[in-house]
Amino acid sequence: MSKADQLFMDMCADVLENGYRSEGRAVRPRWEDGTPAHTIKRFGVVNRYDLAEEFPALTLRPTPIRLCVDELLWIWQKKSNNVHDLNSRVWDSWTDADGSIGKAYGYQMGVKYRFPQGEMDQVDNVLYLLKHDPYSRRILTNLFHFGDLSEMALEPCAYSMTFNVTENRLNAVLNQRSQDILAANNWNVTQYAVLVHMFAQVSGLEPGELVHVIADAHIYDRHIPIIRELIGRPTYPAPTFWLNPQIRDFYDFTTDDVRMDNYQAGPQITGIPIAI
Repeated sequence: MSKADQLFMDMCADVLENGYRSEGRAVRPRWEDGTPAHTIKRFGVVNRYDLAEEFPALTLRPTPIRLCVDELLWIWQKKSNNVHDLNSRVWDSWTDADGSIGKAYGYQMGVKYRFPQGEMDQVDNVLYLLKHDPYSRRILTNLFHFGDLSEMALEPCAYSMTFNVTENRLNAVLNQRSQDILAANNWNVTQYAVLVHMFAQVSGLEPGELVHVIADAHIYDRHIPIIRELIGRPTYPAPTFWLNPQIRDFYDFTTDDVRMDNYQAGPQITGIPIAI
């Protein structure tokens, strides 16, 4: 069993056994048929993944790492807010007629600010500090720009990353205001574990710990039986993570430079209903 499996199963069991149910309350999300999408949730979930020990991919079901990385690079490398630059369809429900999600995610990453070392965007500032001032306590990004919220199709869920170097290990805290556990948990964990590996490699550091903080970790009502079946499955050892060691510039990474070897997982879950 991977440690990611154990953390996931424990989190789901805690939500199901001790969570707060929203039935009887007004909720914004709706199912495709218009029915209110209620949840059972826990507040303030914190999961810690030691990336030096294992790569945190679930084995309960497969995590499609190339699609995860494609979305990650769409936001952090391409700094795009248009789904035409993306190879998956997961964002289609939030786009306009031109494929834009508005001033969200990648758009915010591309906005330039005046930092002490010059004008640059948030990603380039992080990369600069990791190379030139790695022990700074100010290495972070934030996508939750209040002045642009009215022009975002979806307010950022995973909205902030704080990077911190201890000795030669790059650690990071991922802050997430809200998470659909079934649809997004290991997708996000895998993405940001890859990001830590990438940033560490191009900065001459080793990957350290990823701390995932979720303010509202929830399971939708129509996902409960799926989650119960999922956490009762057999588990397998964590896969081995490979990142192309030749890449030394973050902007040179592609989905071909990332791989999970010896990855054994249970069957995929298809047709997951998504609340909008």
